[in-house]
Amino acid sequence: MSTVHETEPDRDGVLDRGVVIGEGITWLARWSWRLLLVAGATVIVWWLLAKLWVGVFPILLALVVATVLWPPTRWLRERGLPSALAAALVILGSLAVFFGVLGAITPSMISQSGDLAQQASKGITELQAWVSGPPFNLDSAAIDDAVGSATTWLQEQSGQIASGALAGASAVGSGLVTLVLVLVLLFFFLKDGPQFLPFVRRVAGERAGGHLTEVATRSWVTLGGFIRTQAIVSAVDAVLIGIGLAVLGVPLAFALAVLTFFGGFIPIVGAFAVGFLAVLVALVAQGPTTALLVLALIIAVQQIEGNVLQPFLQGRSMQLHAGVILLAVTVGGTVFGIVGAFLAVPVAAVGAVVLRYLSEQTNLRAGIVTADEVAAETEEGADVAEDVEDEAPVSE
Repeated sequence: MSTVHETEPDRDGVLDRGVVIGEGITWLARWSWRLLLVAGATVIVWWLLAKLWVGVFPILLALVVATVLWPPTRWLRERGLPSALAAALVILGSLAVFFGVLGAITPSMISQSGDLAQQASKGITELQAWVSGPPFNLDSAAIDDAVGSATTWLQEQSGQIASGALAGASAVGSGLVTLVLVLVLLFFFLKDGPQFLPFVRRVAGERAGGHLTEVATRSWVTLGGFIRTQAIVSAVDAVLIGIGLAVLGVPLAFALAVLTFFGGFIPIVGAFAVGFLAVLVALVAQGPTTALLVLALIIAVQQIEGNVLQPFLQGRSMQLHAGVILLAVTVGGTVFGIVGAFLAVPVAAVGAVVLRYLSEQTNLRAGIVTADEVAAETEEGADVAEDVEDEAPVSE
């Protein structure tokens, strides 16, 4: 008996259960093969990304920075400046602002470093006297033996320490090379960025180029929103922590606030490192009570940022749920470390943009929405939406 006859209902209008189950298994098998092909392609792309990461990372970082520097570059270009000059001025101006802020906080750090060193020595003496009393009751001889053992261990490990220093110097050199490459790529992105989408349309064709233009534009807008949001979050952290440190009388309050702002762009590790530094300065300068208050202040600010401010603002600017953001940061940090934690949210946001666009095109082809209901970012995107709508089947 043929399959056509098997799928026909019997005289009571009911299909055989075995036929229905067989059709379900056939459907599942077809989609399983498709999912396996997609998974295999994903593994290959992941492997290539790992092999080419040294070159891919500077490109991604330059793109993220370009979303911030493009508005002033565009403003200068609209005022008649050549594209190369506008890009160079914006990059040099940004570097001047960055190093200017560092120069502003350096004198206060240098002027107060001597006092902090004296207070640190005094604090160590007080700590030694504290552990000598109850409940520890450690005598001076035991403390001296512990210090001597630590010194001997450091001397024995001098070879490993030296090799670690060489590895650190190599890492610093690699970081400088990456920084130079990022600056060069950033210059070309700002100078020749507007020519990229027309080039894509010429290479990919009008139809595919229209899709790519719309997706790339939406992704660019999303990345810009991410950087602006991160800057707002870091600024709020810096202001709150800076005010708290100033009220508590902690030295270097302004410098620590500035470091808090820049540390906010390095997820997890940046906040932890700057917070630890603030607690250490408070402990040396003001004692354990002030240090505990600073620790409580930093924990409170970080909780407000991580659980309220950052998910709320990033969720609005990138249209991502707070749970998705937290999951992306966790997975990215676990797999790729600090770099993965920093890039996880923008990568997840771009992925969400692509998925939303595919869903939008599916709805157009199915006739669920019309081209007028699609909020296109570009004229090419609007034209492609109209073409897809025209190709949608007409319901009888």
